[in-house]
Amino acid sequence: MASAPSAGLAGPGIATVPFTLYSRSYCHLCEDMLAALNALQDAGTRFQVEVIDVDHDPALVERFDELVPVLFGDPAQDELCHYFLDAAAVRLYLASVVSI
Repeated sequence: MASAPSAGLAGPGIATVPFTLYSRSYCHLCEDMLAALNALQDAGTRFQVEVIDVDHDPALVERFDELVPVLFGDPAQDELCHYFLDAAAVRLYLASVVSI
């Protein structure tokens, strides 16, 4: 199992945590998940979210098609959630990568 990526520092005492969101255009669930994820940020933790449109890659459509949105903290590990944000899973992931 690959290790979780380390959070970088965006400034004094501010961690930047990467996420990958597999999404598609005109997907209200995708927009909702991104908004819910961003709402979990606080003064000490900022997120850098890479949004990838699955419809631009046939392999991603095959892998994620009806599951989008799908959120990963580390794409080499298991997904954190799909369809709706699992805030508890995100917080657990954050606790594993943020060490301020």
